[in-house]
Order: sequence, then structure tokens, then C-alpha cells
Amino acid sequence: MAKIISILGSTGSIGTQTLEAAENLNIKVAGLSAKSNIELLIKQINKFNPEAVSVDTEEQASKLETRLKGREVKVYWGKEGLVKLATLDSVDTVVVSVVGIAGLVPTIEAIKKGKDIALANKETLVTGGSIVMQEIKKNRVKILPIDSEHSAIFQCLQGNDIDQVKKLILTGSGGPFRGKSFKETEDVSLEQALNHPNWSMGKKVSIDASTLMNKGFEVIEAKWIFGIEPEKIQVLIHPQSLIHSMIEYADGSVIAQIGAQDMRLPIQYALSYPERPGNQFRRVDFVKEGSFTFEDADFDAFPCLGFAFDSLKSGGTMPTVVNGANEVAVELFLEKKILFNDIPRIIEQSMKNHKTLNCPDINDILEADDWARKMAKEWYDKKR
Repeated sequence: MAKIISILGSTGSIGTQTLEAAENLNIKVAGLSAKSNIELLIKQINKFNPEAVSVDTEEQASKLETRLKGREVKVYWGKEGLVKLATLDSVDTVVVSVVGIAGLVPTIEAIKKGKDIALANKETLVTGGSIVMQEIKKNRVKILPIDSEHSAIFQCLQGNDIDQVKKLILTGSGGPFRGKSFKETEDVSLEQALNHPNWSMGKKVSIDASTLMNKGFEVIEAKWIFGIEPEKIQVLIHPQSLIHSMIEYADGSVIAQIGAQDMRLPIQYALSYPERPGNQFRRVDFVKEGSFTFEDADFDAFPCLGFAFDSLKSGGTMPTVVNGANEVAVELFLEKKILFNDIPRIIEQSMKNHKTLNCPDINDILEADDWARKMAKEWYDKKR
């Protein structure tokens, strides 16, 4: 398989598993980036011999260059560094697995250069879905979803027409607080929120999963990736996390994608599409699993899910505001500065104070993101 990739966010959970999949598929890795885990990045450089890497700060870049002296590896840093990796001439596919809105600009620039996008970063489409999909269509490149839910939908659509779809059913485990009321989660600890029952993920994504904001972002992503209205998207709680999502077609048939709880499966599919090479990943044992169960999503207990739907209805810059406020709120919770339920309170306050701008361009999106972050920080400053 003569594919060459760059990985934006190679030291995170998705990034490291992408490298495993790339090794299994004999895919060349030309670009790697890290925010803070420089030691792991160096190990990855030694193993995969990329032509370029990027780190977060100029100071990190200077230290890394010293340690890589004599090696033919270009070292970049900051936002511009991610764009450099995303637009390397040798690369045909860019894996976007950085956290937050940081993935938006590099993704757009990669698309403009004709690169296919293997997308694990939710915030790129949450904040800039309209612009990204316009560029995808204009430049005739592919967007290949890595999220297990969107990968499942993508697979269930193969050979079928989106116009025949009655409903997209996005499944979710319900997170560590499934079955609890909003009141019962008021004083949960950071450790409890990070303890996802089925998946091992980064801290930010784990908190988003515990508030169901992760699922809300997936609703927004699904609207853009598949061109389907939110009224046709249903969120269903499936604690076993084996049915990764489903499609109900107009004739009543339901097609589901089932697989083990292993992110390497959707990663490999995104990198090898449309082929399905073999691997040694875990298989589903239906007898051992016993049964699949389903529940309605609880919008009262997890208001963040409702905020995502509401932001889609508002359109324009509102999803960007939800994302920006959420990023700040999650960071404050990770620092143990606010309560768990302060996360939705901060988001709701930001939404109420925002005047939506329709048909935003990239500068409007970045300004709305900056505004939302300031609003979230002001909420915290007033509460202290």
C-alpha cells in the first residue's frame, strides 16, 4: 500500500494507535507532531524516520533540534508547524488527531493541497463544518472518519444512497455516569469522570464522554460528513459499545456495524479504505458477550447533548461557541477549579449571551471561538 501520511497529534491515544495501524499496513509516516510529550515523540522519530515533525513551542523546537542533531528531520513549531506537516508535498493523507479547534486550520490547508483527511478531531467539523465540507467538495478529496461511530455510519452506507436513509442512529456507552440524574453528578470527582467504562482515551475526550458532549459533537459531525439534517439523527445508549452505530433505511431495514472496543479497527479502515486487510486485533465473541441492550439518551441528566442539537438549529457561529466554552470548562474541571455540572452551566451561559453570525468565514469562526473562551473564563472569575 503506497500511502504516505502525516499524523497531527501522534503522541495521543489515537496517534499512537494510528502508528500501530500504519506499521501493520506498511504505510510510510512522513510527519509527526506532539504538544508536550517530547520523549515519546523522539521514540516515534527513531522508529518511523519522518521527514518533518512539529511541537508546540519555539523553545521545545530548539531543544528537539539539538537532540536530533545530525538527523535529516525538519523541526517546526506552533500553529504554523501543524500546517507545514499537513501540507507536505510527499503526503497524500493527513490524520487529524490533535485536540480542540487547533485541528481546523491545518485541516483546511491540507484539503486545499489535495490531501485526503482521516479525521479523529471532532472540533474541526463542529466549528468549521460548512467551510471544511465546501473545500472537500471543491478539491475533490475524501474525508475518512476515524471516530468509531462515524466510521460505522460510513461503512453502513457503502453501496447505498443517503437519500434512502430514514435515520442515523449514533450509539454511545452512556459514560461513567449512565443512569444518574443531573443532581447526582453535581459532586462527582475528576477521577470518577475520567473512568470511562469501555474506552481508554485522552483526558479531554474522557470528560466530554462523561458529559455526553462527545456524543453531541458527533451529532454535529454527522450532519456535515453525511449531509443529513439533525432531525434524522438519533442518539441511543448502548452500554456494551459493540454496535458502533446503525442506519435505518426507508424500507425499515436497519444495518449496523459491529466490532470490538478497539480504535485500531476504524483507524485501519480509514487508512486502508476501500480495502480490508487482515490483522491480529480482538474479535467479537457473540456467545461471551451475551446480549446487546439499548436505552434512550437522558437529555435532562446530560444537558450538553441538548446544547449540541440546539447549536445545530441556531447554526452559524453557535456550534463554535459551544465548543470554545466547552474546551475552557473542561480544562477548568481537569484543574479541579469547578464542579462537574459547572461545565454545562458555562456552556449554557455562553450560548445565551452569543449573537449568532450566519455564514461565517474562517476569521468569524476564530473570533467566535475567542469570544466564547473569554465568556467562559469570565464566568469562572465571577464565581471565584
